[in-house]
Amino acid sequence: MTDLSPAEHQIHRVTNFQDLVATPFSGEMNAICWPRQLTGDFSEIVKKVALSGNITTIEEEELCELQLSEQGQLAREILLHDLEVLKGHGASPILNVISYYDRDDTFPFFPTDVYSFHVDRSPIPTDTFLCTYYGESSEILPNSQGKKKVLIPAIRDELKKLYQGAAEGFESFLSDHFFDLHYQATPDARPISLGLGHLWRLAVDHPESQVPPCIHRAPTEKPGESRLLLIC
Repeated sequence: MTDLSPAEHQIHRVTNFQDLVATPFSGEMNAICWPRQLTGDFSEIVKKVALSGNITTIEEEELCELQLSEQGQLAREILLHDLEVLKGHGASPILNVISYYDRDDTFPFFPTDVYSFHVDRSPIPTDTFLCTYYGESSEILPNSQGKKKVLIPAIRDELKKLYQGAAEGFESFLSDHFFDLHYQATPDARPISLGLGHLWRLAVDHPESQVPPCIHRAPTEKPGESRLLLIC
């Protein structure tokens, strides 16, 4: 199991799906993990899916039609079950094979792609669910080990030069370009790998949230190795 000690007060473990979705976030706790040791060959599914571009979404119909070994079939059953229970909860899960995400080079000193530590934002109450079945797994950063980039003086000064508008519109500029969602890890930070097979629920920045949103990022993929990720 992934070592969660750097954020023991931030991460809560559960033993079943119902507790994963029903346990309320509170205090410092803004990430819930259902640890699982999954059986089956998920790499076989990655190899047999017809890839299209750097990110390929696997539809359920295509998943069911794949010709798989016994171990591949076990993996498929788990994927279909996870999709089913999340949909039953009202979520909209997507299963992706990811070779890489597009990098953001619009503002080289401040990339806003998913490889940067960031939080998710929504205008309505919601959570982020994710599970990595194969390949490099996502990471979260304890909130105490990250600082909003827009509050770091040197970065804020550069953003003001970029903005060049009326002072009262600066905060809206930061939000419109998603700058205010990104964080810089402290020098002593210890990011936590979310591991393989574990199903996670992360707090999102929304108007009714009672806890800080969970800081996370996508990993740098290994050359030639795609990831199999469920996210919603």
